[in-house]
Amino acid sequence: MDKLGVLRQYFGHSSFRHGQEELIDNILSGRDVLGVLPTGAGKSICYQIPAIISGGITIVISPLISLMQDQVLALNQAGVPAAYINSSLSYGQCMEALRRASNMAYKIIYVAPERIKTKSFRNFIEKVPISLVAVDEAHCVSQWGKDFRKSYLDIADFVSAISPRPTLAAFTATATKHVKEDILKLLSLKDPFVLSTGFDRPNLYFEVRHEKNKDDTFLRIIQKWQGKSGIVYCSTRKNVNKVCDFLRKNGISAVRYHAGLSDEKRNQAQDDFQFDRADVMVATNAFGMGIDKSNVYFVVHYNMPMDIESYYQEAGRAGRDGEKADCILLYSKQDVIIAKYILSKGNDRAELDPEERILLEQRDAERLKHMVFYSTTKKCLRSFLLTYFGEYSLEDCGNCSSCIGKGKLPKFSPKTYAVSSGNELVFAALRTIRNKIALNKKLPAYIIFQDSSLRDMADKMPKTMREFESVSGVGDKRKEQYGEIFIELIKVLDTALNEGKLNSLQEAQDIARDVFDLHKT
Repeated sequence: MDKLGVLRQYFGHSSFRHGQEELIDNILSGRDVLGVLPTGAGKSICYQIPAIISGGITIVISPLISLMQDQVLALNQAGVPAAYINSSLSYGQCMEALRRASNMAYKIIYVAPERIKTKSFRNFIEKVPISLVAVDEAHCVSQWGKDFRKSYLDIADFVSAISPRPTLAAFTATATKHVKEDILKLLSLKDPFVLSTGFDRPNLYFEVRHEKNKDDTFLRIIQKWQGKSGIVYCSTRKNVNKVCDFLRKNGISAVRYHAGLSDEKRNQAQDDFQFDRADVMVATNAFGMGIDKSNVYFVVHYNMPMDIESYYQEAGRAGRDGEKADCILLYSKQDVIIAKYILSKGNDRAELDPEERILLEQRDAERLKHMVFYSTTKKCLRSFLLTYFGEYSLEDCGNCSSCIGKGKLPKFSPKTYAVSSGNELVFAALRTIRNKIALNKKLPAYIIFQDSSLRDMADKMPKTMREFESVSGVGDKRKEQYGEIFIELIKVLDTALNEGKLNSLQEAQDIARDVFDLHKT
């Protein structure tokens, strides 16, 4: 099967996004690649399609357990045999996964970077053909990056030890020029094809608000998106607890996540957020790098982060499905004091040479300075961010608080966007039945269908399987699993609309629940 056929059959798309096809073609030709693509631009497809087409196994090195689990869930739902091997599995489960992999039961295997040095995994790769090694979050290899992971430095030796040497593909959404150079060097990419599609996320609205008393403004922002998923980042555990309690007292379904909680409580909070049992995640930066949740409508920074890289990566967790989303920073001068204190206390660099330690301290101070510049500039916020990452940008983006006036709402409010891209009540009904199916299957809702697919469904109102195939994100497996129930709901909704019996959100949700209950029986 060719690449377009795979894209259609497994992922439900009829065309590639910017940069995807070039990266896929180079990987399929056996050339190493480095892809720098913004969050939500479809990095995963760039290695998943070659993995499906190739005859061997693809190893994906990923830094976080939650990211592996989400990716494998999504692949299995799409009909792609994939597995992960990490510390969440028992020894027996790991060995069983390796046994099945040795029998070519999987096309894609996700592992943590620490796993590649283990004897059992080294024995495994000697038995099977490895066609591709994909490195996700490749910026973790750079000590100049904020997410440095020492075990990433072992990847180059791991790849060179495989015979014949597989193609090596590295991907990241966050890389300054310095970090990009480190990735190329430290992963030992050979004559790589390098593609950067840019850092711009046009669907994101950026705003900075200067507030002495943040809570009133903060609550209004959250209430605007009531019932939708969002993340609130705080710089300290104390603030996480305070903000989470504040939201709950005001009727907002919120959970908390920080390093001071037990693994059990953190995992429960993450599950509640992933499965849409809680609308808002309040967290320190301990939460998020591996989160694959696509339907996040807002990210609020209650405190200023310590660098632009952190801010853009965290803000970028909004709108991954292409929907309009808000990224709002609540700034106060106290945030700068907190950031300086955390930098002075939080980095254990005793093992470093004095010169190296001084360099890193200077780097941190420089990064904090740029973060303060962003927080206080009157110029276009998007232009500031893109310039920081080395891109030229038009001065007026028209979609940030500096460009459209301080404190104004973005050009597209959630309600406006819903109406402009499909019937709002139909979309609400589709979300309801999607969420019911997800709850029944014990899967995150976005694994069934992303909101962007439901928007397209609401626009097209497919009433046959052939029409259902044309919906963005509907591949063969999802059509087979969910086509019948969604088509049935759409027919009922269409009749209700024509007869004037669909006039409220409650009616839309009731229809969806009735169809789900009838279909289930």
